[in-house]
Amino acid sequence: MREIPNDFQSMLDTGATTVCRCWLLQRRDGVAYGFTDHDRDLTFDGQVFQAGSGMDASALESSTGLAVDNGQAVGALSAIGLTDADILAGKYDRAEVQQWLVDWTNPASRVQLFRGFLGEIRRGSFAFEVELRSLAELLNQPMGRGYVPTCDRMLGDSKCRFDLGIDGIFAVEIAESEDARRIAFTDVSNKESGWFARGYVRWLTGENAGVTSLIKVDLAGLVNREIELWEALRSVVNIGDRAELIVGCDKRAETCVSKFDNFLNFRGFPHIPGEDWVSDFPRQDGQNTGGSLSNG
Repeated sequence: MREIPNDFQSMLDTGATTVCRCWLLQRRDGVAYGFTDHDRDLTFDGQVFQAGSGMDASALESSTGLAVDNGQAVGALSAIGLTDADILAGKYDRAEVQQWLVDWTNPASRVQLFRGFLGEIRRGSFAFEVELRSLAELLNQPMGRGYVPTCDRMLGDSKCRFDLGIDGIFAVEIAESEDARRIAFTDVSNKESGWFARGYVRWLTGENAGVTSLIKVDLAGLVNREIELWEALRSVVNIGDRAELIVGCDKRAETCVSKFDNFLNFRGFPHIPGEDWVSDFPRQDGQNTGGSLSNG
């Protein structure tokens, strides 16, 4: 049960209705917005909580144990700083959310009702509706490793240990854009075609700033480098926009050796038998030696 401050409890005991809700929404790129259902702006902890934003919330469902708290928030797309384009671009995916019950006569007197992340975002013609998922959701994720032939780590993480600062990240600039999916960059890498395939683009400027896009195809040309994204960008790409290209990895042992010289940190099981081995059966004309099927 959440602890209620004494001054806030004293205000509730009077029966006066001087409470409102405040929400703090913080994106993964550090941009933060505050909203309130009060009729005037409120400020605490250095954050302004804007009134008239159209924010409203359903009652949060809470329980003891490890059950996930959940709720819904509904708001107008015209809220200051909250745009339809940013939502479609994925800038609010997994954004952190905090909610308080606040005494609007004394904002320092408040109690936190919820802390978690944005879940699924559903968009209508004039408003958006999002799921609020509590921190307890993190405890529902599968734990442990899976036995698969390919590597189960992200390139450059603490287990992979590959230094992305060496032939891993390159600053580029948009030279040409056929559409929001096929884009040409100034080539500063001098790497062969396919070097960035399965990698990603981290947008630094322009309407897509803060968005990360996965790369499907990478072609090195004579002047520019052309890439195709797995999913088209939701915002316009302009010539001169700056971004970072991050090298791609297909998770195979062969790639770990030839491309990254990092096989000592490979986290897969390349010699594990596949499904064909499970469905195989003894044959009189085969070499039933118990050895690898590739040598049988």
